[in-house]
Formats: sequence, structure tokens, C-alpha cells
Amino acid sequence: MLNTYQVLLATSMNWLLRLGGPGLILIGIADNSVVPLTGSMDVLTIWLAASHRESWPYYALMATAGAVLGGYITYYLAQKGGKEALERKFSKRTAGKIRKRFGRWGFGAVFIPALLPPPFPLVPFLVAAGAMQYPRKKFLTALILGRALRYSIVAALGAHYGKPIVAFFSQYYKPAVLTLVGLAVIGSIVSLVGYLRRKKGRYMETGSTAPARRIA
Repeated sequence: MLNTYQVLLATSMNWLLRLGGPGLILIGIADNSVVPLTGSMDVLTIWLAASHRESWPYYALMATAGAVLGGYITYYLAQKGGKEALERKFSKRTAGKIRKRFGRWGFGAVFIPALLPPPFPLVPFLVAAGAMQYPRKKFLTALILGRALRYSIVAALGAHYGKPIVAFFSQYYKPAVLTLVGLAVIGSIVSLVGYLRRKKGRYMETGSTAPARRIA
């Protein structure tokens, strides 16, 4: 089953790479809302910018667009779910820490994680922004600024060091794709394990505190 999943992911990565800019949008949506694909956006942005050096601003723009769309989906869903959305996605302890940091940093709680590279997490702060009803305009401003700056730097570096990067990926194409697939698999497994643990914890908590039903 896992081998089939890996093959599907590898095929998807190849397809997304051939799509170019639109592929970055799709990966950005998934990475920021559905499944964390740690480092995939950065690697593919560098790869594409290095392969088409004169078009690096375009790839920076497309990567930013995908990340912002995915981030807004997460924000919107958490906003609808309210503060309980944090505890559904994270443990109570983690949710408390995130709320505290978000309350302290505000704008910076979205801008700084959006700017920093992996493995610094962004999704928890996207969820916190929505759950705590942070103003949409401020949220989008912070997210767009952070992601635009980050992917502009990433794409510019790819364009600047284009020749050695293209030579590296040409030589190690399969290992590079397999690495991206591995990161996607790990991200999926971590998300699934975290979800099951939270679900079990909520079940144990409600099961132990719920009053016994009276039998008529």
C-alpha cells in the first residue's frame, strides 16, 4: 500500500514539475491547508527558477499565490470552527501555547512564520489566526508580505545559482524526486498520527467525564 502511495506521489511530483507555475499553486494549496509537504515548495521553486532564470519573478509570484490560497483556506475553516478548531487540530497544551504566542505577537505571529524556512511551522498560526477571529485584512497582509518576501529570495537564489543547481538536479533527478516524495509521506504520516492521538484523547476525556445514562 505504501509503495503504491509513493508511486502516486512521485508521478504527481513529476506532473506538477512539468506544469511549472500552476504546479506551484497546487503544491502551495496542499502544503498550507491539506498535507504538509515540508520543503517541497522551496525545492521546486528553486528548481524551476534555476531552469528558467529570466522567469524567476514569475515563479516567486506563483509560489506566493499558492501559499496564500492554501493559507487562507486554513484560516477560513478555523474561523468557522472558532476556538474549538485549535483543540481539534492540536492538543490542549499546544493550543494554549499557540493562543498565548498569537495574542502576544499579533501581526508578527503570521508574518514571521510565513517568512521563515522549514522546519519552522506555519499552519498552527494560520489556524490560530482563524480560530481567534484575527481580522482578515491584517491576516492576508501579513501572509502575503511574508510569503512574497520568502519566495522572492528563494527564486532569486535559484536564478543566481542556476547552472550548478540545474546540473545537480539533472544528475540526481530521481533521488531529488524521491526525497520530495519521502517528505510528503512523512508529513502525511505525522498529520495522521497527530489526528488519531487527538481523537483518542478527546474520546478518553469525554468518555471519562460524561454522565452515565439512566436505563429506563
